[in-house]
Amino acid sequence: MNLAFIQPNARDAVAARDALSQVRGYLRHHRESPAQIDIVVAETREELVLPRAAVELLATILAHMAAGRGVSVVPAHAELTTQEAADLLNVSRPYLIGLLDAGEIEYRLVGTHRRVRAESLLDYKRKDDQRRRESADALSAMTQELGFD
Repeated sequence: MNLAFIQPNARDAVAARDALSQVRGYLRHHRESPAQIDIVVAETREELVLPRAAVELLATILAHMAAGRGVSVVPAHAELTTQEAADLLNVSRPYLIGLLDAGEIEYRLVGTHRRVRAESLLDYKRKDDQRRRESADALSAMTQELGFD
């Protein structure tokens, strides 16, 4: 699978920031809007009908682009190579292999090659983020108890 990656330039980031403001505003003011959202293209007056979930995902993409961060969209069912999975976690391939071998992330073998489902990778990332938050909270509580704050 070839992961499409978009790295916004400065002009893209500004455009994304402007669009994000509009999209978030719409979603905030139309919380009970239908499952589909009509969008009109300003230049041609052409009407597009998008699922609300796609517009919500677009807001997330725009937020990353507005911050100058690169974005990639990966279907949850996609199977990634170990290098693609390592790139998404921003870790080295050997480190990822260690996580796979330790059973931290589910994978399957295709011949001799490991394949990681994006869904499993994101599940690991959510759990790891939660562990990090809990550790930071515990450290903060200890710091306050010891009077080092």
